[in-house]
Amino acid sequence: MRLQRQVVDYALKRRSLLAEVYSGRTGVTEVCDANPYLLRAAKYHGKQSSVSCPICRKEQLTLVSWVFGDHLGAVSGSARTTEELVLLAARFDEFAVHVVEVCRTCSWNHLVKSYVLGAPKSPKAAPKSRGTRTRTARSSSAHGQ
Repeated sequence: MRLQRQVVDYALKRRSLLAEVYSGRTGVTEVCDANPYLLRAAKYHGKQSSVSCPICRKEQLTLVSWVFGDHLGAVSGSARTTEELVLLAARFDEFAVHVVEVCRTCSWNHLVKSYVLGAPKSPKAAPKSRGTRTRTARSSSAHGQ
C-alpha cells in the first residue's frame, strides 16, 4: 500500500524472540498465545502470507491489520482487510495500523510492522496579530532555537 507513512518494522525483535525460543530460554507456550479474537480475525480479515510458521511449520502465517485512532469511533481497535484500509485512508485523518502475523494452527503471533494511514494532519495556522508572538515562536525561543 503506497499510502503508508512512518513505517516501523519489527523484524529484529521477531528474530531475537525466535532465537530465544529456539535456544530454549523462552517456552513455546509463551509465544503461542494468540487469543480467540485474534484467531477469528485471522480467519475472516487476514491475508495469507508466503511465510511458514516459525514454530510449528505446518501452515503459512496470516497477516491481520488492526486500526487505531480516536476519530475512527467504533472502528478503532478492529481488524480490517486491505480493501477496507484503502477506504478508511480516503475517509479519515491519520490513524495507526498494526500488522500482526498469526498461525491459526499453533497460535504463534507477533507484531510485524506498524504504520500510519489517512489524510496527514495539517499544522494549525497560528493567529497573526501585531506585537504578540505566536505560541510556536515562544516555545521555539524558550528552547533556544
